[in-house]
Amino acid sequence: MLKRVQKRATKILSQHRHLTYTDRLKVYKLPILHYRQIRGDMIEVYKIITGKYERAVAPRLERDDVSVTRGNELKLKKFRVRYDLRKYSFTNRVVNIWNSLPNKVVLANSVNCFKSRLDKFWQNQDIVYNFRAEIEGTGNRSEV
Repeated sequence: MLKRVQKRATKILSQHRHLTYTDRLKVYKLPILHYRQIRGDMIEVYKIITGKYERAVAPRLERDDVSVTRGNELKLKKFRVRYDLRKYSFTNRVVNIWNSLPNKVVLANSVNCFKSRLDKFWQNQDIVYNFRAEIEGTGNRSEV
């Protein structure tokens, strides 16, 4: 429903009405809702890993210390799941995307520094404005 509201709102301004939805989003610099969800998830993972939340209330994310060949120093462990209930949970859906981020992004000093580095790293990704795109380098579709 929110997507429909955003789509209709971008058509209100008459000078860009003839453009496609994706092109209107680029003109108005409005990322799609799915991208905003992924970005928000990455910010929450950063806060959890860096201890911004109390450990008792934060979701449990396990570090993967074995694999150091690719990705970043703060890689997360991916667990196998059998049921969709667990498959689409926060702690499972963020692992591939988090592990695809470089050290420069995940080793930021503060939340605001992390946000700016993440935005800069993802600035050329198609997923920012195209709902059919996927985040590159994650090894699977970014749909959650």
